Amino acid sequence: MRTRALVVSSLLVAGCATTGSSARPTTPSAIQSIALPGAGPDGVFMDYIAYDRAHHRVWVPAGNTASVDVIDVSSGRVSRIDGFPTKEMERRGKKRIVGPSSATVGEGVVYVGNRGDFTVCAIEAASLKKGACAKLDSMPDGLAYVASAKEVWVTTPREKSIVILDASVSGALTVKTKMSFEGEPEGFAVDDQRGVFFTNLEDKDRTLEIDIKAHAIAKTWMPNCGEDGPKGLALDHALDFLLVACTDKVKVLDAGHDGKELSMVATGDGVDNIDYLEANHELYAGAARAAKLTVATLDALGKLSPKRVVATAPGARNAAVTDEGAAYLTDSKEGKILVVSPMPK
Repeated sequence: MRTRALVVSSLLVAGCATTGSSARPTTPSAIQSIALPGAGPDGVFMDYIAYDRAHHRVWVPAGNTASVDVIDVSSGRVSRIDGFPTKEMERRGKKRIVGPSSATVGEGVVYVGNRGDFTVCAIEAASLKKGACAKLDSMPDGLAYVASAKEVWVTTPREKSIVILDASVSGALTVKTKMSFEGEPEGFAVDDQRGVFFTNLEDKDRTLEIDIKAHAIAKTWMPNCGEDGPKGLALDHALDFLLVACTDKVKVLDAGHDGKELSMVATGDGVDNIDYLEANHELYAGAARAAKLTVATLDALGKLSPKRVVATAPGARNAAVTDEGAAYLTDSKEGKILVVSPMPK
């Protein structure tokens, strides 16, 4: 593991806020650009990133660099965890190197999924030391820690399945069971209090509610995202509203009342994963092709209203948000993380 100082550049971008339902320009706001170590001509391949609230760190699996970069949001330092296996694969006629690509925060542990060797490994959140790993039969995509069951749920869309790992024993991580579906699972949200797990079937345009204890589908909803299907998910636990990302919008489904659609907000094209700051009832959606971040507020009736739109960079997506409202987005092409500062109060 190596530690290095934060390398940033600042650029001014136009933001906008809303009064009622109309957007108005605001003063420019700063975006920090954090250059990740090991970036080559093709940048750094990144997918899911995660924010560890206990240690104030953003975890960035940095695929083709065979590492995970951990950003301390307080001090501005980047720690690098090396030595993850990688492999070359072909996608859409182009070869690329894949490696660690997803992270989820558990109890004193961060779990990292690796497309390079089909593993999920536990890393101590405080010391950044590698721990136990579990080997899968298929390439892992998204990870979600389910605290009530002490499990890690791993979407494996190539096998149309979710692999469930037992994380109940310290220092061990083992495959517990596998759920199979009629489509490719994409995205995740967990409601431990109600005992349900949410995912989408991207190729079937479906959203599923799964009973955590029974490992069985309880409900199926139609988000009507279209041909590209639904992507990321987020949950307002107190309101029991599920936010479903489509490629150019985010919809609100009433999870407590059969998934009724309550509202939507346009985001621009290229949305994948989303994040939600529940304390402020704020949605963060980065649109890669539209090159902008949309921040929207959710009210008690399930209405999403745009609060702020910030120009980012082509390809910037998959925001992870701190408790203060700073949004960290992946910019794979440039091998950077973009940090959008919170709106001044």
